[in-house]
Amino acid sequence: MTAWILLIGLPLILGLIAQMRVSSAFNHWKSVPVSSGVTGAQAAQMILRAAGIRDVEVVPIRDMLGDHYDPYNKRLCLSPEVYNTASVAAVGIAAHEVGHAIQDAKKYAPLQARMALVPITMFASQLLWPIFIASAFFQISQLMTLALICFVVLTIFQLITLPVEFDASRRAKIILSQMGMVRSGMEAQGVNSVLNAAALTYVAAFIASLGNLIYFLLSRRE
Repeated sequence: MTAWILLIGLPLILGLIAQMRVSSAFNHWKSVPVSSGVTGAQAAQMILRAAGIRDVEVVPIRDMLGDHYDPYNKRLCLSPEVYNTASVAAVGIAAHEVGHAIQDAKKYAPLQARMALVPITMFASQLLWPIFIASAFFQISQLMTLALICFVVLTIFQLITLPVEFDASRRAKIILSQMGMVRSGMEAQGVNSVLNAAALTYVAAFIASLGNLIYFLLSRRE
């Protein structure tokens, strides 16, 4: 029980706290207008042009906080309150996603590694729990080994995601300041608050994945 609490329960709580922090930071800073007056979509387009990136399309999506960069279709997908809003939160999130587009253009190694792992990670995530349940019931060593491989793949993916996300946020903060889209002081602090809260979710996801892996290894010894 102690191992479950430490390796499964606590990471789950951390993940919930991280999600609450993201929602709280976004809800606060989405209502604070940015002095430059640019919307998230406009900020993204301006940064892309400044970086010399001409093949990435900025498009609106309906998913709230579902903002992401699609490196396969070269699309920067922004949720309504980011795409249409001239707020501190909107330009911060938009700049972060452009950070991924810049990583892609510059062949940033961790992003390239994550992209290469996406197919196998998706396959592993779909396969994991049916195999895990079957291995627990039937105690077949081959199934347990396959489940272990899935856990390892998912943990490696989450680990590689950390530098990708941290670097995108670092780029966003620098670019927004250099291009004068946010002022130093309150606006810069707001961008930091939103992006740092988002970064915590990726840390929580890695800790949860690592906890699952360690718990599985410990359970195999019993």
